[in-house]
Amino acid sequence: MNGIYQCTKDYPIVETKQGKIRGYVYDGVFNFLGIKYAKAKRFQMPEEPDSWEGVKDALAYGLICPILVPPVPGEEVVCPHRFWPESEHCQNLNVWTDSIDPAAKKPVMVWFHGGGYSTGSAIEHVAYEGDRLAKYDGVVLVSVNHRLNAFGHLDLSMYGEKYKNSVNVGIADLVASLKWVKENIAAFGGDPENVTIFGQSGGGGKVTTLGQTPDADGLFQKAIVMSGVMAYIAGRKNLEPDPKEYAQELLRQLQIPEEEVESLEKVPYKLFIRAINKTSRKFEAEGKRINWAPHQNYWYAGDPMQVGFREHYLQIPTIVGTTLGEFYREGTIDHKEDVPVSEREKAVYEKYGEENGKKVLELFRAAYPGKNELYALDVDVVARPASGDYVREKASAGKAPVYAYLFATCFGHDGGRAPWHCADIPFFFHNTDRIPYTQSIDFTERLQKEMVDSFVNFAKCGVPSSELLPEWPASTKEDLATMVFDEKSEVRVNYDDELTKFIDEISPKFAFNFVTPDEDEESDRKWAY
Repeated sequence: MNGIYQCTKDYPIVETKQGKIRGYVYDGVFNFLGIKYAKAKRFQMPEEPDSWEGVKDALAYGLICPILVPPVPGEEVVCPHRFWPESEHCQNLNVWTDSIDPAAKKPVMVWFHGGGYSTGSAIEHVAYEGDRLAKYDGVVLVSVNHRLNAFGHLDLSMYGEKYKNSVNVGIADLVASLKWVKENIAAFGGDPENVTIFGQSGGGGKVTTLGQTPDADGLFQKAIVMSGVMAYIAGRKNLEPDPKEYAQELLRQLQIPEEEVESLEKVPYKLFIRAINKTSRKFEAEGKRINWAPHQNYWYAGDPMQVGFREHYLQIPTIVGTTLGEFYREGTIDHKEDVPVSEREKAVYEKYGEENGKKVLELFRAAYPGKNELYALDVDVVARPASGDYVREKASAGKAPVYAYLFATCFGHDGGRAPWHCADIPFFFHNTDRIPYTQSIDFTERLQKEMVDSFVNFAKCGVPSSELLPEWPASTKEDLATMVFDEKSEVRVNYDDELTKFIDEISPKFAFNFVTPDEDEESDRKWAY
């Protein structure tokens, strides 16, 4: 049978540890979707999935984890999203590959989605599609769904052995997914001994969390953290409710006696979400906010910038990067290129004050010669300085190379916008033709090739490179060597330290202060990740 699409009763079929699965071929790429990699009871550690006889279809994306407060669509032109049916039984993954020959031994890249540890999914962004990296760049791409928010991070450890790691089961799902990759990816043409994990935002946080998780040792060989290291907020722990008090209030909302805590496992998930949101609102009224995230315990070593890097993780080659604008959006000034320099300077003075503004402009022009001064209003100080500290600290051990990048390309959206949180994803996924804003510049194809090449070559051999780029050196404790992806991509060393430090000093501290809306209120939280 000829054609760009193939799917018959007996082709393509791959045998996994649990049984045979059938995918489909489209335009030279094998697609295997919604594969179960684990199963789990609520609040408990994942187990291997059940085996089966015969052939199971892997022709549709799997269910995604329920979201506590579904955001509303917004600016889909710059970040198109997809919505999908939900279930807490969401341990599934997708595989794209151009070969199912076990002898192919292609590099494997495993993607962890953004959305913090509470929202998002493996298919949420249109830009997450992995077929282009498989077809044009020769990697096996895996994307993973797992438990999030209260399903993945509710701390019930005070109620005994059964729940001793409930606060980290969402990350335990990711470990289970990597074990599945280790055991099965060769059947999809991948090399189980050459696995790179990567993720953006919360996905980047998941990457660094796995580096600090002993159970993940040996399951990946390289790591890429995209906009996943944020400024640590001192005192944040003091703003969180006590885990036992939170659990007791949740039980009260559901009218479950504390001695019958196991009944929480059987509460219908929509009722459970409603009770979680009511509980969160109660503590928010007291000035405390639950942080759905992994917590340090016997299983997870903790944030490396607070407790130090684990010896094993220090030996993992790593790329860490951010975007120029991240969460700062000064989108009020249209047609930025037409604004005279004097008016650009005035706008900077209005934001920072004249004296501070002059210093910002001096440092910005030195760091970004030739770039429109209005983008000085957008310089990120949430992720960039923190990521630089992370790179320097990890590099200082000298155990494995650590590389830094900054995505600095500004786009024509809103009359000119600095690259925001997520703006680099379509480029690294070879998916720019799927996302409209990427076509507002005339060097998209070249930039995409530079960025894809660097990630893929890193996945292949641990060195980010492209024939279009200058040599990209690893950073050291003293020197942050940053590949700046822009109209002309180049390596800059310690070039923006003074700029970001000064802006951080004179700016209000940024915080993610999401508030749980009342049940009768419409959420105004945009899809922003």
